Amino acid sequence: MLTVVTHPLVQHKLSLMRDVHTGVKEFRELAAEVSMLLAYEAMRDLELEPTRLQTPLQEGEFPMLSGKKLALVAILRAGLVMTDAIVNLVPAAKVGHIGLYRDPQTLQPVAYYNKLPADIADRRVFLTDPMLATGGSAAAAIASLKAAGAQSIKLMSILAAPEGVAAVKRDHPDVEIVVAAVDERLNDHGYIVPGLGDAGDRIYGTK
Repeated sequence: MLTVVTHPLVQHKLSLMRDVHTGVKEFRELAAEVSMLLAYEAMRDLELEPTRLQTPLQEGEFPMLSGKKLALVAILRAGLVMTDAIVNLVPAAKVGHIGLYRDPQTLQPVAYYNKLPADIADRRVFLTDPMLATGGSAAAAIASLKAAGAQSIKLMSILAAPEGVAAVKRDHPDVEIVVAAVDERLNDHGYIVPGLGDAGDRIYGTK
């Protein structure tokens, strides 16, 4: 399943991120803001249960989160800005990291780091990667999560290419994808067009 969040605030902030004149500080802040807005949609189906509480005026039953606990897993390095933002909404969530980079020649993902919560199998997992380009890294990360026992996984990306969406759907049809937009295509170098450039470089000012 693919969900594109078309809310005007998301689309406005995404357009600012696309602008080549947007600086590192503003780009990083925008990425965090869009991530939190995407999380509202991605977490729409979290279960609630009535909980008895005492307000300043009277006692009553009010909805609070129930069910499985949450895990936020970042695909390094660019996914960090997303998990760091979303954890402000769900501070009890545990955070994991999967290190992958894309070989510039083969465009295939190469793993170099994996650190997940020990109880990942008991948690609803939200995997973050700002750019869903070829889909290779996301598919590999999802496979790694499943190998560790994760059963409920959603992928959150700010921007996607049709090729990346298709690749994840092919390899992991059970994983829902939540994005702000799906662009036209990938270019010969594996970049999303029209896109916003390299998200990691623009977040950290490394290019």
